[in-house]
Amino acid sequence: MLEKFERYPLTFGPTPIEKLSRLSEQLGGSVAIYAKREDCNSGLACGGNKIRKLEYIVPDAVASNADTLVTVGGVQSNHTRQVAAVAAKLGMKCRLVQESWAPFQDAVYDRVGNILMSRVMGADIEFADAGFDIGIRESWRRAIADVKAKGGKPYAIPAGASVHKYGGLGYVGFAEEVRSQEAAMGIRFDYVIVCTVTGSTHAGMLVGFAKDGRARKVIGIDASATPRRTRAQVLAIARNTAALIALGRDIAADDVILKETYAYPAYGVPSNETNEAIRLCARTEGMMTDPVYEGKSMQGLIDLVRKGFFPAGSKVLYAHLGGVPAIDAYSYFYKNG
Repeated sequence: MLEKFERYPLTFGPTPIEKLSRLSEQLGGSVAIYAKREDCNSGLACGGNKIRKLEYIVPDAVASNADTLVTVGGVQSNHTRQVAAVAAKLGMKCRLVQESWAPFQDAVYDRVGNILMSRVMGADIEFADAGFDIGIRESWRRAIADVKAKGGKPYAIPAGASVHKYGGLGYVGFAEEVRSQEAAMGIRFDYVIVCTVTGSTHAGMLVGFAKDGRARKVIGIDASATPRRTRAQVLAIARNTAALIALGRDIAADDVILKETYAYPAYGVPSNETNEAIRLCARTEGMMTDPVYEGKSMQGLIDLVRKGFFPAGSKVLYAHLGGVPAIDAYSYFYKNG
């Protein structure tokens, strides 16, 4: 579906799928849980889902003769860290706007994890006192204008790379990759679980799996705590992406499946249940998840299994999107494990 789009290779290749046998057994054994390890997809600063997206955005940035990638996220943004890594790989400058998205205070919150890595990679970082929002940010517009005013050639990448015109393509490719792996493994996944915030990872998967009738088997776990806006953004990105690739079918509003009850108490703040999900996954599988994104999607997966959402015998694929570096900024929660 992506043959006509140029791709700049930044990943190692297809990401592995592993069976989470001990977690499945711990949850009763009626559902077989697998994980596709997008957290292991690249050597660029720990990788993650944004690297897969950026493979389809970088060719446009290079063609534009840009010299500076400009993007925005929270203080512990996985996305800004991955953009900084890609800029370093390309020999470009990087301008990052880090907003105060998470109402979370810790003595080292702005000095460890993702933001530490971005600093080491040489990104030009500025802080903006603005709360969480998945939309276009005024601080980002100002940063783009500032780069231009200083003689630079900025290339604008929105938060999460999501509302970029090519933001959904990478995860259409994810679906294609899964189909190939299913054929090799001799299985077919009944459901895919994905964390949903700015929307293009979910949207790309939805479009990619629509090809074989599984659009509504992609189950988004909201971690934004703004589900109405998130749902609308997923739908808009999915429709744009479907048109780009000439999918040949409409994307309906009810194709977007979003579970809204796991984002509490706020974006970027883990609940007790999130932290227990992180511990359970780590102690059964040695697989780390983070307090902002993957911990909440793992919480959702565990809760849905326990509530019987998935029919017995289902094969469920958990998309591990990365983000573990952020856990360093939440160390107080885990000081005793």
